[in-house]
Amino acid sequence: MFSPGGSRVVLVVDDERLIAETIAAILSRSGYISHVAHSAEQALRLLDTVTPHILISDVMMPGMNGVQLAIALRKQCPDCKVLLCSGAVSCENALEEPRNQGYDFKFLGKPFHATDLLRSIAD
Repeated sequence: MFSPGGSRVVLVVDDERLIAETIAAILSRSGYISHVAHSAEQALRLLDTVTPHILISDVMMPGMNGVQLAIALRKQCPDCKVLLCSGAVSCENALEEPRNQGYDFKFLGKPFHATDLLRSIAD
């Protein structure tokens, strides 16, 4: 059976546990291998054992935010695709500076439908 995820590894980061677990479940059902972290710091520690193909992260989190996480992750995994998510539309403006620095992060507004999520990370 064809799997759209093709066993690609996704790191899901959101301080809201239910959101992170729901996203991971959607991805797993679609053939992705999902790992969950509930903070940027926890996500960075996971990089010792996990090399993600895709990062899906909330922007607004306590401590290090999703944009800072994405930049730090790209230093270790330069080919990792990044999808940043937020319910605050103004967060999309936070991507302007990283884009000016050459980072090509995608943005998806919350709430989103599972098909929008899967479309956003598809090649």
